Amino acid sequence: MTTSASPTSASSGEAPAAVGTTPPIDTAATTAPAATSVPPPSGSAPMRRGLPRVHGGEPWPPASASIAGSTGATASAPLITAAEPVATTAPPATPVTSGTPSGTSASAPAATGTPSTGSAPAAPSPGSRAAEITVRRGLPRTRGGDPWPPADVVPARAVTTEPPVSLTAPDLTASASPTAQTAPAPAGATPAPGDAPAAPIPAPADAVAARVDLSRPLPFTRTVWPGRAPRTTPAAAVEPRRIGPFTRAQWAGAVVVGGIGILYGAAMLVLAMRWFASTEPMQAFLTAFPGEYHLPEGAPVGLPAWLGWQHFFNVFLMVLIIRTGLRVRTEKRPTAFWAPRTDRKRKISLNLWFHQSLDILWIVNGLVFVVLLWVTGQWMRIVPTSWEVFPNALSAGIQYLTLDWPTENGWVNYNSLQQLAYFATVFLAAPLAILTGVRMSGVWPKNNKALNEAYPVEWARAVHFPVMLYFVLFIFVHVVLVFSTGALRNLNHMYAAQGSVDPNAYADNWTGFWIFVASLVVIAGAWVAARPLVLAPIARLFGSVSGR
Repeated sequence: MTTSASPTSASSGEAPAAVGTTPPIDTAATTAPAATSVPPPSGSAPMRRGLPRVHGGEPWPPASASIAGSTGATASAPLITAAEPVATTAPPATPVTSGTPSGTSASAPAATGTPSTGSAPAAPSPGSRAAEITVRRGLPRTRGGDPWPPADVVPARAVTTEPPVSLTAPDLTASASPTAQTAPAPAGATPAPGDAPAAPIPAPADAVAARVDLSRPLPFTRTVWPGRAPRTTPAAAVEPRRIGPFTRAQWAGAVVVGGIGILYGAAMLVLAMRWFASTEPMQAFLTAFPGEYHLPEGAPVGLPAWLGWQHFFNVFLMVLIIRTGLRVRTEKRPTAFWAPRTDRKRKISLNLWFHQSLDILWIVNGLVFVVLLWVTGQWMRIVPTSWEVFPNALSAGIQYLTLDWPTENGWVNYNSLQQLAYFATVFLAAPLAILTGVRMSGVWPKNNKALNEAYPVEWARAVHFPVMLYFVLFIFVHVVLVFSTGALRNLNHMYAAQGSVDPNAYADNWTGFWIFVASLVVIAGAWVAARPLVLAPIARLFGSVSGR
């Protein structure tokens, strides 16, 4: 809505008000919010919106804000906001004397939102509402600059017929000066000679804004802190590599903590057993059963050379069988496969072929060993021949737990605990490993329904792995006891076939030790060489090898 006021006739000597000043605002005028749904005027340029003025508010300036583009709007147009009510009616302008010749009169038009053509607005009077209203200042538009808008910006003097608001950047004021125009003299006013020229009127704001790309953001360095919970997705943490259920660090911690716990428990057990062995009943039991019993008449004395070679072959094959068995259990994507020449479709992994080949060699070596045991009578050394083996085995176990090792001579006789362990390994664990391995291998008749029901493969899998763990435990304990009960003497018995009824006869002989070291080198070399590059040429001699 546009309101108008009757112009006041200026008396003789009156002149129009200075251009660029703001007329006073009637304090009794009605006010109304500037935000309306009226569309913006033609020629208005959109303004870049920034941060809100209040917490949770809309971006500033409002969406209806624009650079005024109507005729008569200057580059330094004041800011009008929707939050500030403005006067809709203005009183007549106060006449201003500007040196007009006497008798010449000019009438000053009333404020109607924009000055009329040929008229100039009057300056606001002191104490008027326009002088009291100030614009709230916000963040600077450039880094290190003053708050925006500038301090000299004042509200508009009146509401125009077009509701969109106007906003002018400070850097456009200076650029508007070169295109400034001179305001025409009021109608009926005759300038006197020597009068000062009329004040210039700046160019329209839309002409100035056309020279500035408002779509391009202002150049500034980001200084906003993202806050405690920024809206950026953090990079996913790298999952540590796991070996089974634990990572390497967790396994190391488990080994350290478990080792300390085992040592503590072993120390407590040794102390308890030493106290138990010192009691009178246990002293009588250890005297009656020293840990070994006499072998039958005709039992051989000493260890033959073939037994040493059999021992080496058995260790060599067992180490590789355990290694390949664990690989078969954990291998998910084999890189090479082997198939028999008679059936190319029946492929198995190259590692499984190597495992089964080692099993065959181990079975052959075991059969030779058992045959030689019975032929030479060495079976009496590892097969119990008296019921006294059980109390003597208990006596030997108590002596081991008290760290007071049995003093038997292995060249002549084993203690009863050794005899039971060797018997269980050769005649119980080895046959179980063979039977369960055959059930899971390709030689088993899988189409025989009766055999499959009588011997399910699940039973074989449930037994085969625990048997392998038994062999690992047996080898570990066997090696520990060999080195803790006289390493040189025991190694001479096992590898060099040297010994005597005198237990101290070969206590300082290193022959068996160096043979043992050479066997370890051979085993380590086979461990390293057990890979597809080396195994493939050997496997091709018995079938075909293919890759994935």
